[in-house]
Amino acid sequence: MSDTLSATAELQLPKDLAAEIGMVNVQIDGVWQRVPKNTRIIEACRQAGTIVPHYCYHPKLSSPGSCRMCYVQIGLSPRTVPGQETQRDANGYELISWIPRPVIACANTVSENMGIRTSGELIEKCREGVLEFLLINHPLDCPICDQAGECRLQEHSVEHGRGFSRFGEMKVKKPKNVEIGPRIRLDDERCILCGRCIRFMNEVAGEPVLGFTRRGTHTTLTVHPDRLLDSNYSLNTVDICPVGALTSNDFRFQMRVWFLKETPTLDVNCGTGTNITVWTRANKIHRITPRQNNEVNSCWMPDSHRLNFHALDSVARFTEPLAKDGAQHAPLGWPEALAIAAAKLTAHKPEQIAIIASGRMTNEELFLTRTLAATIGTAHLSLVPRCAAADALLVAADRNPNTTGAKLIFQTDDPCAQLDAIRNGVRAGSIKTLIVLGEDLVTDAGFHFEDLAKLDFLVQSHILANPTALAAHLVLPAASFVEKHGSMVNLSGRLQRLNRAVDPPPHAHDDWEILRDLIRAITGKPIEARNIAEVFNSIAATLPAFHGLTLTQIGLLGIPIVDTGYQIPLLAKEHARLAGDC
Repeated sequence: MSDTLSATAELQLPKDLAAEIGMVNVQIDGVWQRVPKNTRIIEACRQAGTIVPHYCYHPKLSSPGSCRMCYVQIGLSPRTVPGQETQRDANGYELISWIPRPVIACANTVSENMGIRTSGELIEKCREGVLEFLLINHPLDCPICDQAGECRLQEHSVEHGRGFSRFGEMKVKKPKNVEIGPRIRLDDERCILCGRCIRFMNEVAGEPVLGFTRRGTHTTLTVHPDRLLDSNYSLNTVDICPVGALTSNDFRFQMRVWFLKETPTLDVNCGTGTNITVWTRANKIHRITPRQNNEVNSCWMPDSHRLNFHALDSVARFTEPLAKDGAQHAPLGWPEALAIAAAKLTAHKPEQIAIIASGRMTNEELFLTRTLAATIGTAHLSLVPRCAAADALLVAADRNPNTTGAKLIFQTDDPCAQLDAIRNGVRAGSIKTLIVLGEDLVTDAGFHFEDLAKLDFLVQSHILANPTALAAHLVLPAASFVEKHGSMVNLSGRLQRLNRAVDPPPHAHDDWEILRDLIRAITGKPIEARNIAEVFNSIAATLPAFHGLTLTQIGLLGIPIVDTGYQIPLLAKEHARLAGDC
């Protein structure tokens, strides 16, 4: 043995150093890496920066090992005979003996001193063969397929395929354009039998309605008899389908994905704060998909939340300020609207004025709402509670996305506590002026038209025509959640960032700008808030939970700022299931 190896033997070996921190040493394409024990080979390669091609594998689902696309070659330490000393290289790693056959990377885990090759003649020939079989009966309809631009089969066939077909027989025909649910269509001739959709419905959605029928090349994806794929999470199967077999009725044939701009932001339909991607072109939203965040929504989102954007294109959208002129509303400019609001608000005593804000507002908007209440001098400030049944996955019972943020901003355990008192004050006549921000009091807060008719002045900011706006003396057009920047805190106490995907209508203003300009109009003094980041800086300087933070520090995945004790049910189930798989 050389002096180098003798010196290495006297020191701690690499396997011992890795074992102390629960890791193993793995050589991936010639480079040694440390990865956690029990890591799947495909994930170890991903951590090393190498993406192994695959179809059936998904990191959040079980691994059936059915597509065989993720072939790699592995090597292990050679066995030694009794009395023979283990051979090591100069760095203390055991020499690797390569196995002359491929293994699938999705269903095998790493072990100490394992070698992994993700390329080479053996692997490339195996992948080429797999692709040739997958393409035997696959239709050549890429130009009209909705999955074009996102198709893994298309991508991998270019990189790993033969480039031509040796199959001269007629292709097997399978069902096409089958409506298997209210929001999904199936083109079974495109299906490559990866089974992702089946496993998602079984393991995540908890509704095992999908399965394979028949055998061999005639195997077909189908829905259980007398059932439909009507789960509120059904569109996630479209997201994870690697080909164009499952498509969304809502997005089908609407737009090519390579024309779309992607904006990472948040869903605002409940307190979970699901991370989403908004896909837009020419200032129009074409679809919304979930964005992976393992601390919030994993890779999924409910159908009801992702399809809620269509109202933004409604003809009922407010596009300019409106002032009541008799029984009708007439448009006016922003300077005139703000002047009217300031004059009416300063004409009443502070105790006669109330503000009803929304749990859908950002932290910055809520902070300026609190500033507005302090400027006026009123103590009547409340949110509107919005509650419904939870679904034990991602839809929370609290349908307000920023209740936790409101608690921190308003410094109260119940930001909705004063709503009843304000309603009673309006009915009794003690409250004569009401500022309503982003809420419809008639539909959601228990007010009646007769109550609102008693007010001397009612000003509302909103995005859509609603019953409260009919009674309002002044209506201010606001921005929707996809048209603004800001931050929110979800039910588990995670601070997350909202990003603008499209611009609001030309004469609609961002809510924080409306509040800032209203405060300026009342006080006659400028307020230091030139942009949303400066408003957040004021929050960080005022409230301990936000201390030391900036809007850019939040990042795309957010940061925890308060422990609420709330656990998102889907994450708890996912952790339990993946722990069981390991």
